[in-house]
Amino acid sequence: MSAVTQTGARDCGRLPLASGDPERVLVFGGTTGSVRLGRFLAQAQALAGGLPDARHALPLVEDRHGFLLAFCAAALRGQSLLLPPSGTPGTVAEILQAHAGTDAGAYCLGGTPPPSPAWHVPLPEPVDAASCHDVPQVDAAALAAIGYTSGSTGRPQAHAKQWSAFARGTAQNVMALRDLWGDAQPQIVATVPPQHMYGMELSVLLPLLGGAAVHAGRPLLPADVARALEQAQGPRLLVTTPVHLRALLRSGVVLPPLAGIVSATAPLASDLAAQAEARYGTQVREMFGSTETCILATRRTAQEAMWTPIPGVRLRPQPDGTQVQAPHLPAAVTLADLVEVAQDGRFRLCGRQADLLEIAGKRASLGDLTRRLLAVPGVEDGVVVQLEPEREGEVGRIAALAVAPRLVAAQIVAALRGSIDPVFLPRRVRLLPALPRNDTGKLRRDLLLELLADAPPVHSSAVADGDAGPA
Repeated sequence: MSAVTQTGARDCGRLPLASGDPERVLVFGGTTGSVRLGRFLAQAQALAGGLPDARHALPLVEDRHGFLLAFCAAALRGQSLLLPPSGTPGTVAEILQAHAGTDAGAYCLGGTPPPSPAWHVPLPEPVDAASCHDVPQVDAAALAAIGYTSGSTGRPQAHAKQWSAFARGTAQNVMALRDLWGDAQPQIVATVPPQHMYGMELSVLLPLLGGAAVHAGRPLLPADVARALEQAQGPRLLVTTPVHLRALLRSGVVLPPLAGIVSATAPLASDLAAQAEARYGTQVREMFGSTETCILATRRTAQEAMWTPIPGVRLRPQPDGTQVQAPHLPAAVTLADLVEVAQDGRFRLCGRQADLLEIAGKRASLGDLTRRLLAVPGVEDGVVVQLEPEREGEVGRIAALAVAPRLVAAQIVAALRGSIDPVFLPRRVRLLPALPRNDTGKLRRDLLLELLADAPPVHSSAVADGDAGPA
């Protein structure tokens, strides 16, 4: 793993560990029923007393209640959380090893012990402690967490977050989403893991610092999502991803009334957002952000292509990406995303420099090619990638992976001929029962290339004009 990049705001003073009345509900839907904030803080204080001395804690906790406890207990001990891009043993061991030499090192909290000599502390059942009415405080400049990028475009990168940055970012997210639920307390059900920065912001920090309540579990199957939403006692907010939203729509499951649906981690197609709005009678709000910057902008994807920055966020296009300035960032951050900024400050995403293709004097983007692949009838999931060049000086060939139980590769390529220039048609297609997506729906490039390594070429009759160009 790479060295940590500091991205938190530099502030002095103290901040509350949580906000709101100690009698408000923080967690609902768990095996012990609703948990109020005061009782939760008492549980966190009890857990903190049993934690080892260390600088970092890596939570391997699946449910939201347990993760919140781990986060707050670690904070009370002056420890920061390590948020791995995945919970695989190899990834966990690599992150632990990277922090093994920092002060007192790191340990795992909850879950299954990884194959590593690092400490492992089981997460005990929450104690039935008396309610805490005095909300503890933390140092605003203290390190709250270290998040890791997914590695979808390369090696995962580490980014440190201070408490002040989390507090400011949460306030900005409340401003951006509050119109969905009004003055009532939003009740969040999230299908994304809390270890991901998007999940951290909307299913951990929004309940903790923004006054929301969150479902204790992490439902994934459509029927489980519906049951979790039924347990909410106020305006329901579903925090999810395009992959999970597509699965919900395909299942036909009936959901209770929703205040809104929030989506992130991957581009959301406008037709998918429109289907969800029509089916569930609510708004679908898409969030744009990154591990480096946290959430930066929103849009109602079914109705608009342009993104509206969260108040205080400014974007400046650069030749190789976009410079971002925001109240919760101590310095400008440059993202790989390319944007076009309008006079009113709204912007249009144009992909990433690494996703842009130029073959035989023609241009396209992998994102747009993937969108067209997903639009082929019978394709349930898919992605288009560019392979590494076979020889120096050549252009990497275009390839695709798809989930399409009733199609063959040649049919998919033939269907693409009507919407894609021949030089960008996939020369290799691998059909799979499922793509190797992680918990947030992302795909790692190295895994995709492995799956395509032995994929046979598509028959030339399916590719317009035979081998049209050096793709």
